[in-house]
Amino acid sequence: MSNVKLIVMYPRPKDITAFERVYQNEHVPMAVEKLAGKTQIVATEVLSSPQGAAPFHRIVEVHFPSKQALEACAASEGGKQTLAHAVSISSGGTPIFLVAEEQTFIFDRSAQSA
Repeated sequence: MSNVKLIVMYPRPKDITAFERVYQNEHVPMAVEKLAGKTQIVATEVLSSPQGAAPFHRIVEVHFPSKQALEACAASEGGKQTLAHAVSISSGGTPIFLVAEEQTFIFDRSAQSA
């Protein structure tokens, strides 16, 4: 299995400014330092939803070269500390953790403009 990622979905926090301060200043540096084996982190801030208030504030994808690499990271001391920190900073409720395999579709842009 390749292109595996850990997805962390943070519920809308009680205080977005306070969450973002801790997320940017503490959590991101911790994840960069302690999540061994990662190849990329994509942190998306959810701005809105056409269905009303968005239930999530951030959706983070931590990419790994394999499911085994992800599992080894999660089982490591640094992985455990980082996952526990993610839970501790989430004031809107417990974040949702998912393990997913990514499939990418690439479209020819020149065909769309014709």
